[in-house]
Amino acid sequence: MKLQRKNRRALAFGALAVSGALALTACGSDDTGGNSEGGGSSATAQAGNIDCGDAKGQLQASGSSAQKNAIDAWVKQYSAACKDVQVNYNPTGSGAGITAFLQGQTAFAGSDSALEAEEIEQSKKICKDGQGVDLPMVGGPIAVGFNVPGVDSLVLDASTLAKIFDSKITNWNDEAIAKLNPDAKLPDLKIQAFHRSDESGTTDNFTTYLKEAAPKDWSYEPSKAWEAKGGQSAQGSSGVAQQVKQTSGAISYFELSYAKDGLKTVDIKTEAAEPVKATIENATAAIGAAKVVGTGKDLALELDYTPAAAGAYPIVLVTYEIVCDKGNKAETLPATKSFLNYMASEDGQALLADAGYAPMPEEIITKVRETISSLA
Repeated sequence: MKLQRKNRRALAFGALAVSGALALTACGSDDTGGNSEGGGSSATAQAGNIDCGDAKGQLQASGSSAQKNAIDAWVKQYSAACKDVQVNYNPTGSGAGITAFLQGQTAFAGSDSALEAEEIEQSKKICKDGQGVDLPMVGGPIAVGFNVPGVDSLVLDASTLAKIFDSKITNWNDEAIAKLNPDAKLPDLKIQAFHRSDESGTTDNFTTYLKEAAPKDWSYEPSKAWEAKGGQSAQGSSGVAQQVKQTSGAISYFELSYAKDGLKTVDIKTEAAEPVKATIENATAAIGAAKVVGTGKDLALELDYTPAAAGAYPIVLVTYEIVCDKGNKAETLPATKSFLNYMASEDGQALLADAGYAPMPEEIITKVRETISSLA
């Protein structure tokens, strides 16, 4: 697969080798965490092994809205155990999160794309004697949600999706859509395509898929900022998901964890015999051998967006936590390491499946844990 440097963020992805991950026991994220303190015994398995260490004070972080539901589950358990720490995560989007981190406003950023080379250089001004590094922490499929009256099941391929999101296909009864859905009663209804208004790693990964799988129909370079013509926009993953839910004729892209409350998702036609549904298991099947393309302690990953295997869902995403390998602020370093350690722990990763995400594979998360332990 040929990936431009600009796509490197989308490489952001690969680890999803969620396969080993799914073997983890997924514990419900509705537990309260009990009354444990400092990582001692807890009423829940998730909070039971949290090591608070010397962590205290407020921990500020921002970025990817894709991982918000995962962060919420982690914070719930962590806060129950580490009562001297207040974790504040603002889901502003990957681009805004990286900007805030590079300006020294946050302890870490969440991003659905890895740092660009120039962003790594810029991070050296904030990370004294070090630099920002990418730690893959959360994985999952990017679902394409739709709201078409009378249509409960919809199949689309990369070419058709590219044309829809570039305003080249504008009506739901278009011939290209009808050909992919011969049994559906497609209405004479205008397509309302929604994209992210904020810079987003989800957009970066979604447009990377379009560019890789339908290069003749998608002329734009992958980017965190939406570049195609037309369409409507909304803030964050929750914003576009809400627009799909309430707008007749709507379609958009967002993480599977936002496909709830009756939202229907598109089955993607690939080179395989049958269209593929957006599920964690099918996203896992799409992951081949993800390889680390970052250097040193940076764990940016590369993923193939055009899998041909049966049951392999092709639109996937990995969210990174971006932190200084050296030069973290002394007052927030204990809390940063403690919280990130919990996120990467077996208990922390076990929360993800029930929240609609895919845990990282053991070989990747082991490297993440080693890097976190060495943060200074």
